[in-house]
Amino acid sequence: MPATAENPPASSSATATAVAVTAAAVEERVTARVISDDPLYRKIPVALRFTAAEPLAVRIVFPAGLSPQGTDNEWVFPRALLEAGLQAPSGTGDVRIWPCGRVQAVVEFHSPEGVAVIQFDIATLRRFLRRTYARVTRTA
Repeated sequence: MPATAENPPASSSATATAVAVTAAAVEERVTARVISDDPLYRKIPVALRFTAAEPLAVRIVFPAGLSPQGTDNEWVFPRALLEAGLQAPSGTGDVRIWPCGRVQAVVEFHSPEGVAVIQFDIATLRRFLRRTYARVTRTA
C-alpha cells in the first residue's frame, strides 16, 4: 500500500484502546475490522495519528505484522477527507471514506497490490477529529 493518498472524507467495529496527546500531536490506538468475503471478520489494531506540523493531514497506521514487508504501513491523507467521509461518501483516489449506517464508517485503501476495506466506529473517528481540531483549528 502507498504512503500517501491523492484526495483531499449492533456492536462497534472499532473501539478506542489507548490515547496519547501531546501539545503538538494526537495518537489514538483503536481496533478496527477488516471487511472481506469471509463471513468471519478480523479485528486489527490501528493507530490514528495527527501532528500540528502537518495540520491538514491525518495518518492511519497499520502494524508491521499485517504487512508483507514486515514494516508499519502508514496512509497519509487530508483531515478534511476523514471529516467529510463521516457525513457522505468522499474521495476518488487512494483513500475513500463513507458512513456505513449510523455508527460505523468504512475506509477503503487502494494500492497497486489491491484494496483493503476497513470498518471503524464513527464515534472513535469523531473523537479523534475533535482532538486534532483542539490542537490546530480548521482552515478555510
